[in-house]
Amino acid sequence: QVQLVESGGGLVQPGGSLRLSCAASGIIFSTADMGWYRQAPGKRREAVAIIPSESDTNYADSVKGRFTISRDNAKNTVTLQMNSLKPEDTAVYYCYANGRAFGGTISAYWGQGTQVTVSS
Repeated sequence: QVQLVESGGGLVQPGGSLRLSCAASGIIFSTADMGWYRQAPGKRREAVAIIPSESDTNYADSVKGRFTISRDNAKNTVTLQMNSLKPEDTAVYYCYANGRAFGGTISAYWGQGTQVTVSS
């Protein structure tokens, strides 16, 4: 069973920073594409940052230069460092994985989400 467990969300003032972490289990992490998506109230879920297993990272234009995604294949974790946060970054952030579960097929998996609120 694949599990993605996020942590690190919360309330921060504009201009502040937060660090989100996602711990993955049950998946062959080193070959999985990992990423973060977000969904604001009344809006569609959108990709924020993707870190494939074997190619360059990709960022949404709205977060380039402010957010940094990284992965630790030894710890099966993916992290999103968010700096210079803006009120429009307020959303539920979801960890995403596309890879092969142990003994299973390749599929997409989602975490339960963590709330990020940017407000003064």
